[in-house]
Parts: sequence; C-alpha cells; structure tokens
Amino acid sequence: MTENQQSIVIRLEEKYKAIDQNPDTHLEGLVWANPITYWDYILPEALTSLQIQRTTQPDEMVFIMYHQVNELLFKMILWEINQVSNAAEVTAEFFTEKLRRISRYFDTLSASFSIMGEGMEKEQYMKFRNTLTPASGFQSAQYRLIEFASTELINLIDYRFRATIDRNTPYEHAHEHLYWQAAGKDFKTGKKNTLLTLFEKKYKASFLIEMEKYNITNLWTKFKQLPTEVQHNAELVKAMRHYDYTINVTWVMAHYHAAGKYLGEAAATGGSDWRKYMLPKYQRRIFFPELWSKEELENWGNDAL
Repeated sequence: MTENQQSIVIRLEEKYKAIDQNPDTHLEGLVWANPITYWDYILPEALTSLQIQRTTQPDEMVFIMYHQVNELLFKMILWEINQVSNAAEVTAEFFTEKLRRISRYFDTLSASFSIMGEGMEKEQYMKFRNTLTPASGFQSAQYRLIEFASTELINLIDYRFRATIDRNTPYEHAHEHLYWQAAGKDFKTGKKNTLLTLFEKKYKASFLIEMEKYNITNLWTKFKQLPTEVQHNAELVKAMRHYDYTINVTWVMAHYHAAGKYLGEAAATGGSDWRKYMLPKYQRRIFFPELWSKEELENWGNDAL
C-alpha cells in the first residue's frame, strides 16, 4: 500500500474501534457494496411520484410542485437554525453565516412567487382551488416551526393579547393566542373554523413540545446570550435584521401580491381573511424587535405595500 492508503486504513481502524466495531467487517463490506448513483442518492423517482392532482386542470400540477419545493426549502431552513440552537458555543462568524444561508433560502422563496404569480392561468386556478377547500398553505407545520425556532413566543402572540402573557404563561394558553389563530378563530366565542380545527388535530400536540424546546434555544434567545461585544458585531446585526425583514416582510408580501392576483377580494381556500392575516402592518410579526428603531417598528412593512 502507498503511504496515503496506510494512513486511511489507520484512520478507519480508529473510527470503528471508537464505536466498538470490527474494522475488518466494514472494510470487507466495501468489497460487495454497489457503487452509488445519482438516482440512489437523490431518489428522483420517489420525489416525482409525490404529485397527485385532484382535478383535470394542468396548472394544478404547477401549484402542487411549487408548494412541495417550498416545504423542502423550509426543511433546509430548519436544518440551519437547529445547528445554531443546538450549539454549545456560538461565534459571531458562525451565527452570521447561518443567518445568511437562511436568508438566501427565503430570498429564493420570495423570488419564486413569480412561478405562481405568472406561471398559472387564472381561469384554471379558480377552478381547481375550489377542490382544495378547506386546505390552505396556512397549514404548513414546518413554517410554524421556523417561527418558534426564530424568536421568543411573546413575539408570535396576537398583538391584542401580549400584555396578558409572559414567559411563565402555560404553553397551552400561549398557543391559543398565537397571531395565526386569528385566521380561523372567533376570539369572542372561542369557536374555530375547519381550517384551524384540522390543523390543530394534526399538529397541536407536537407544536406544544416544540414551543417548549425552542423557548430557550430560539435564535433571538441565543443571540441575547452572546457576550455583549458579539451582540454588537456589525455583520451579525446586519444579518439578523436582514433575516427578520426577509421573512416577515419581503417573503410575506411576495405571497400577498401573488395571492391578490388570483383571489382579488375572494376569501382564501381555508376561509380566512387572508389580507389582514398576511399584511405585516396588521400582524406585526417581528422576530428581533430590539434591533429596530422606534420609527422602523411603527412603520413595519409599510415600505413594501
């Protein structure tokens, strides 16, 4: 063997002995293993078999695939966030790089709305959308996890109820007052529409677990745990602000304008008042409020209308 091959064998022996495995067994396994291929690794046939239309309208396929791509990007975003959340120590450089990656994913999501806004015939959309009721993009669980993972719960509470909720509030109570409850709940009677009822039946139990988990590991909390000099790092602050604005204004408004082209004054498929639900000036979703000036907070999202 060459010197390099000997070095590799030694490292492999060290690797497998460290986990109490016989190196010879694993090395022999390589003799019989098939070579990896693109289709074995990426599984394109599995991915492209997941698009099931409910109607005969061709553009429904665009709609399905677009939303599935969104979900894959959401998974990439959570993957990056969790590396920060689970890190014992975080440097300004590491934090900044992860935020830049996530922002690029959301920049891609924002730009991609032209696929929806320009890539479907309105007549076709208005036909197949009726078969989707009461389903809605609102019901993306991964997007809710991104919110939990990004900021403290108080910043996700409906603005009308924030004064009555603090860090000691039971998660069940906080969940009932999250901003997105307004998309399907009458707060006077407590009655929820089908959109919200089905969503909670599927995900509420897991949401309560994730809310508690991210309570001390969300990006905003992790940021505030950094040494003061790191919190003042100009590049990190810039990345935090860009992340906040990109998710809560740029991406939301791209979605808002795409929906407006097709829906006009119509209600969303889930029955929500989507205009008030989505507009940043109404919901005022701000992940990192202390990084914005008083004037910026008061005019949140107005520049994107």
